[in-house]
Amino acid sequence: MKNHFPFPASGQCRAVVERVSPEIDGGRFAVKSIVNDLITVEADIVIDGHDNLAARLLFKHETEKDWHEVIMSDMGNDRWVGRFIAEKQGFYTYTVEAWVDHIASWQHEVDLKVRDGQHLKVEIMQGELFLNGMAKLAKDDDRKAIQEAAKAFKDENRYNEAITIAMSEQMHEWLTKYPERQSAFRYKELKLYVDRQKAGFSAWYSMFPRSAAREVGKHGTFKDVEALLPRIAELGFDVLYLPPIHPIGKTHRKGKNNTVNAQEGDAGVPYGIGSEEGGHTAIHSELGNLADFKHLIEECKKYDIEIAMDLAIQCSPDHPWVKEHPDWFKILPDGTIKYAENPPKKYQDIYPVNFETEDWKNLWQELKSVMQTWAEWGVKIIRVDNPHTKSFVFWEWVIAEIKKDYPDMIFLAEAFTKPKVMQQLAKLGYTQSYTYYVWRTSKAEITEYMTQLTKSEMKDYFRPNFWPNTHDIDPYMLQTGHEPLFLIRYFMAATLVGNYGIFGPTYEYLYHAPYPGKEEYAFSEKYEIKWWNWEHRNKLTYVISQVNKIRKENTAFHSTNNIDFCQIDNEQLLAYLKTASNGNRILCITSLDGYNRQGGFVKIPLWKIGKNEWESYRVHDLLSGATYNWKGDTNYVELDPTILPFHLFRIEDI
Repeated sequence: MKNHFPFPASGQCRAVVERVSPEIDGGRFAVKSIVNDLITVEADIVIDGHDNLAARLLFKHETEKDWHEVIMSDMGNDRWVGRFIAEKQGFYTYTVEAWVDHIASWQHEVDLKVRDGQHLKVEIMQGELFLNGMAKLAKDDDRKAIQEAAKAFKDENRYNEAITIAMSEQMHEWLTKYPERQSAFRYKELKLYVDRQKAGFSAWYSMFPRSAAREVGKHGTFKDVEALLPRIAELGFDVLYLPPIHPIGKTHRKGKNNTVNAQEGDAGVPYGIGSEEGGHTAIHSELGNLADFKHLIEECKKYDIEIAMDLAIQCSPDHPWVKEHPDWFKILPDGTIKYAENPPKKYQDIYPVNFETEDWKNLWQELKSVMQTWAEWGVKIIRVDNPHTKSFVFWEWVIAEIKKDYPDMIFLAEAFTKPKVMQQLAKLGYTQSYTYYVWRTSKAEITEYMTQLTKSEMKDYFRPNFWPNTHDIDPYMLQTGHEPLFLIRYFMAATLVGNYGIFGPTYEYLYHAPYPGKEEYAFSEKYEIKWWNWEHRNKLTYVISQVNKIRKENTAFHSTNNIDFCQIDNEQLLAYLKTASNGNRILCITSLDGYNRQGGFVKIPLWKIGKNEWESYRVHDLLSGATYNWKGDTNYVELDPTILPFHLFRIEDI
């Protein structure tokens, strides 16, 4: 008889494994984690009939040949779980294997029949066979003990001893340790990429180095930036992000406040990269030279600060690539090169690169060479400008290439665009991602957005980096310059997620003047050099320094996905709990109202903090130093924005 379909390759396999998590797009992309993270893998696993089932989580690092195994446990409703610690950077492979556990099924059957008073003969013979099979897998003392047990099963005079062994915990331990994997089913292999700690926990400070000079009228240099490192370290930041530091073109250079025609002495836009001095691997001569920049990188290390460079894949008309590789740009019918536009905006000073060029391989290689050069200088973090306007397939290739040689490299995607585009960039390999935080202002918006980031599949590949402002964005909420609002937006950015940043000193000095009708700064620092009083201190600088210190000292802040929102009976108050495996428990309560006193009852999930309803505990405000004794899950709080619009409580035992 002719069959319509071929026999399956695993016709004897009775186990089914499905709905494995984490798994991104059917295994197309790698899950992300941080060194020493606990990786939890779950799966639906079923078999036909009533036999017992066994399952193992298998994993190995890319440098290892042999699998490590973790026994998976049944969570109920056929959902199984296993966990392992990702101890090394780089790629891991993991999968799930399951089979009918004939030995465990046999042990269960023996137990039932003995309780029923039956005398077992065939079952004891079967047990001897199982023990002989386990002895072949065991070593040293275990092998001797199993062989001795098998002798009891073989000797009819030792029947009672054999029954005792068959029903023992020792037998269960052996069958778990040395299983009979008959017709096992193995799920497809999945990938996990493990980054260094800073990928999950960092505090960014952004500034234009040309504005670092203390002397009015002077162009800032890398040496001037070095002089600011003690201040940046005092504020508690560990990443110093610099917009492009390359030569700036002169053709169609923009003037102050984004005027079309630059005046004599206008500094231009750092994103108009390239001049006769060079392009993306050259240094703007007024900032210093390459030796000066490398010295800055080394000085930063003394303060545990890393430099983040800005990769803007675009050129001024004066960039060497325009003459050397005009085919890397889009040529219009009249023979001119197409400049950047975002109608009605025109950017005549910038030529976008054409990723559809016939010479795309050489273009890719050149861009990779730029990143390699920066890495050789000692740069370990790259913030990418508008990556969503460049080829997805390029990003997947180049990030993998760079991280293969420089595994410490961190890539931040500066993409404010459609959600699925931002998610795609993260899947392709971006370490961190800008977010919609700047536009999430109400309690409902923040709670919904954080839930999406930390409870949906996004938690496995998308690492948010929250910014209350950027050099491009002056949020409407902050355009009044009202200090409590600056405090609130800063506090939430720094405490909701592990990675955050500010554009300073604009932010901490409450600079807020907007370009009329837009979320942009008037007289933006992108278009001109500013001179700041770097010695100025205010309430916000104090809070920033304290919050960053508290973040470093409390491990609950070192992760993003460990957040739980707490009920609080006031729409102007937001409360959230962050807990760590070492017992560190943080409760943040912030007002969203920068003008009025707000109060309400906050309800804490006691099981999350290890307390019962009748137990008392202390909440210690790490900012003000105040302590309060609380009892039960519901307690009252009140916040005055003129004093401090938030509590940062550490929950302590009494």
